Amino acid sequence: MPLTSRLATPADVPALTPLVDAAIGRLLSPWLDAAQVEASRAIMGLDTRLVDDGTYFLVEDDRDGTPALAGCGGWSRRATLYGGDHTAGRDDALLDPATQPARIRAMYTHPDHTRRGVGRLVLRLCEAAAAAEGFTRVELMATVAGRPLYEAAGYLLDEELTDLSAGVVIPLARMSRPLAPAAPSPGRP
Repeated sequence: MPLTSRLATPADVPALTPLVDAAIGRLLSPWLDAAQVEASRAIMGLDTRLVDDGTYFLVEDDRDGTPALAGCGGWSRRATLYGGDHTAGRDDALLDPATQPARIRAMYTHPDHTRRGVGRLVLRLCEAAAAAEGFTRVELMATVAGRPLYEAAGYLLDEELTDLSAGVVIPLARMSRPLAPAAPSPGRP
């Protein structure tokens, strides 16, 4: 299979940063004007807390014979719904899996690797990991560029909103879906 995945480590962060930058710059530009794309950088980005928590995946694509970093994304058991390391208002409070949804966070596909299943793979990995920790729902904050992927993956719109924190209107959509219960491990009931 040409796509492979693994958990990201702190050593991967320098390679992930340009991928995130390219995804924001090139994938949002068909949907948003230049000022909105630039403002999006203030409310989006890599959240290294996910890497530290062991909940951030990276995907490589070796379809062309040489592995290339194709995408990344993660899930969180923490309250922050979206934003990168530099985003104000982050909340590291732990969520209660019995009553609160896990967060799908910081998903980015390199523009040279779109439409190859990268986003769907990251979603499956995140959903399975969250379910294994007892979460029964997941939620995320979708950009206009990401929303079609999430809708196709069964996410439903909870709320359309805008972020004005960077001084420009950025349209967003809070979306969620239920998770199937995690399968028991072999040898466990």
